[in-house]
Amino acid sequence: MQIIAREVRNYITPEGRNPFRQWLTQLRDKRTRANIQRRIARLQEGNFGDCKRLGSDLYELRIDYGPGYRIYFGTLTSHIVILLCGGQKGTQRRDIARAENYWNKIRSRNDEHGNYT
Repeated sequence: MQIIAREVRNYITPEGRNPFRQWLTQLRDKRTRANIQRRIARLQEGNFGDCKRLGSDLYELRIDYGPGYRIYFGTLTSHIVILLCGGQKGTQRRDIARAENYWNKIRSRNDEHGNYT
């Protein structure tokens, strides 16, 4: 299996918010943030690790640390990953619903404009 390096981008809402960055920066524990950033670096290298497919090009990256952190992301192309939001096992259902909402907005915007933003 060939590993493909990925470009990792953050989803920006139409209002200019960056949900993933907001979630990450509100985490108080530096070790937690470092673990999450290491997993994102592995994503950039094309190593998805412990990852579950949630739907059409939508994934949950599971981090076995603390309360079970999760990163929700979508793959626009074989080379582009969009970080949507983050959460933990206890907020998983709500976080998945948010990620699906963000992902649907991205897909509809891309269908409208015929390109990936």
